[in-house]
Amino acid sequence: MARNRETLLLLLDVGPSMHKVLPELEKVCSMLVEKKLVYHKSDQVGIILFGTEDTKNELTREVGGYEHVVVLQDTKVVDGDLVEALQQLPRGTFNGDFLDAIIVGMDILIKKFGETDKKKKRLCLITNALSPVKDPFEGTKEGQVVTIAEQLVRHGMGMESIVVRERLNGTATKRIMDENDHLLNIFAKKTSAKLVYVESPTSLLGALRTRNISPVTIFRGDLELSSKMKIKVWVYKKTSEEKFPTLKKYSDKAPPTDKFATHEVKVDYEYKSVEDPSRVVPPEERIKGYRYGPQVVPIAPSEWDAVKFKPEKSVKLLGFTNASNILRHYYMKDANVFIADPGNTRAIIAVSALARAMKEENKVAIVRCVWRHGQGNVIVGVLTPNVSDKDNIPDSFNFNVLPFVEDVREFQFPSFNNFPASWQPNEQQQEAADDLVKLLDLAPSGKEEALQPEFTPNPILQRFYHHLDLKSKHPDAAIPPLDETLKRITEPDPELFSLNKSAIDAFRRSFELKDNPKLKKSTRRILREKTSGSNMGKGFADISVQSLNSIENTSAVKIEIIGDLTPVQDFETMMSRRDSPEWIGKAIKDMKNKIFDLVEDSYEGDNYPKALECLVALRKGCILEQEPKQFNDFLRHLCKFCREKNLSSFCEFLTSKELTLISKTEAIDSEVSDDEARSFLVKSDTKVE
Repeated sequence: MARNRETLLLLLDVGPSMHKVLPELEKVCSMLVEKKLVYHKSDQVGIILFGTEDTKNELTREVGGYEHVVVLQDTKVVDGDLVEALQQLPRGTFNGDFLDAIIVGMDILIKKFGETDKKKKRLCLITNALSPVKDPFEGTKEGQVVTIAEQLVRHGMGMESIVVRERLNGTATKRIMDENDHLLNIFAKKTSAKLVYVESPTSLLGALRTRNISPVTIFRGDLELSSKMKIKVWVYKKTSEEKFPTLKKYSDKAPPTDKFATHEVKVDYEYKSVEDPSRVVPPEERIKGYRYGPQVVPIAPSEWDAVKFKPEKSVKLLGFTNASNILRHYYMKDANVFIADPGNTRAIIAVSALARAMKEENKVAIVRCVWRHGQGNVIVGVLTPNVSDKDNIPDSFNFNVLPFVEDVREFQFPSFNNFPASWQPNEQQQEAADDLVKLLDLAPSGKEEALQPEFTPNPILQRFYHHLDLKSKHPDAAIPPLDETLKRITEPDPELFSLNKSAIDAFRRSFELKDNPKLKKSTRRILREKTSGSNMGKGFADISVQSLNSIENTSAVKIEIIGDLTPVQDFETMMSRRDSPEWIGKAIKDMKNKIFDLVEDSYEGDNYPKALECLVALRKGCILEQEPKQFNDFLRHLCKFCREKNLSSFCEFLTSKELTLISKTEAIDSEVSDDEARSFLVKSDTKVE
């Protein structure tokens, strides 16, 4: 959109002291333009270099001075030429004066937009600030910086400064560094400019804001503390996952001579009747259906709208709790920030007072949020006070969504203390592990923390944008290898590991490593747990493992009937088919018939073991597919059938193997209690006697 169009001037230090980081500087600046070509193709970008051997700018011609400052590219709409220019920056031979570069950049923007144009204008300074700044003709350096800062504010220009400084350079005195840092801090205070210090190439990649996202509120209204106490607040998104840009379908069917062709691909869907494939079903004859077990339940849009919960837009306080009660892993989704209405002084004071009181008492607030009218769900979240340490930034709250009980995954793992002593680490092993953790610290004292979230770019996105730019120029280009800087994000730091090789070797020597054979199916463990926790005996457990082994060896061939040779494998294959919901019902029905045939055709019980295997497989399948009633009704009917046909020996065989009905413990949909399940075959046996 035109109102969000930005004009950005890059002020880049290319002096001798910056030569080491210029390759990374080229990457991050070209990445900035590549992303603008995707998201903000109407933005304008210009390039100013300082520390060059040459001098090329209008101020030098008009008033003199401002030497070793070159306008490499005046502001223009982003294109591929800008990317190429930033990928091949010249190496300067003189120390650069960043104040000269800022003044030249301001002059360009003022001449281009004047004093009344309120379009977004931004200066981005990247330097190591190790070179001295010249004394002005009149006044002091501090006074000159204050004057420049006032002009920036007056003309609505933003500014951010990125200081790249790996380690103290021996050629730079501490006095020059401190003076330059002091001047840059004046800019930060007078203009609310962003000032960032980075040490590593990886941090430089993330320090420059490559995508400009306009802040948009998701809620403006009252924070209701009670029916009589409300505070006007605005809510913004604090963090949000950046995803790949939407890829669109492109058609090359338009004639090459058609200059107005959009090359768009439009997709239309037709719904046809199963009974009459030639008949198109119109929208008024279609209805959505929801799976409920093996069946599909149709629900009309009017019914669905009536069922939907439609809360009113509001943010209401539910209460306060100790901050220790809200654990970090409870946080869900994106984070938001609550600020007071910027134009409401009373709201700003109220938010500040509340935030400071909560901070002092170590409390957090639980709130119920409905961001907009018609929102289909209610959010419960936690407000954490964020007390500002700067005079020009008001206090606020950070907001995180909390889970409902359905969102929480309760995994119960056994305590390590319950393991035998031979499985516990000894003192030497524990010490080796402690040393390993300490020495591989990403935030060692005296050094910049590695992989800080605010300075670490997503390597997948970075590589995608780079490859997109490459394909735009060379359609047949091969995928390039991963950049070395991005490797530092995706792979362990070789320098860190080499420095701490002794700790790694000590850790390795302290533990005996053995191969852990991989099971074919993880369901084996689940089945054993179910078997050990149920009320069935050893005979049933042995049958279950045999049944599982048959599942593991099931062919990928689609089975449509249960055969005589491998009925269990055929049943499992049919149950696992998802190309139609009818297969589950057919598999259960066919397995019931197969069990009846095996029992009825048995001679002196020769088919009983195979019938039991089929019963076990049927029982397991009905539990997994939430069909306990089908199995329980079938088992009752089978026992009744055996009594009527003088096959009571099969019931006795089932009793010896302790196969029972499916209880509520195993399937929540079952209507059979644990006691009833345990006593079922006992009762059946009594009736036979």
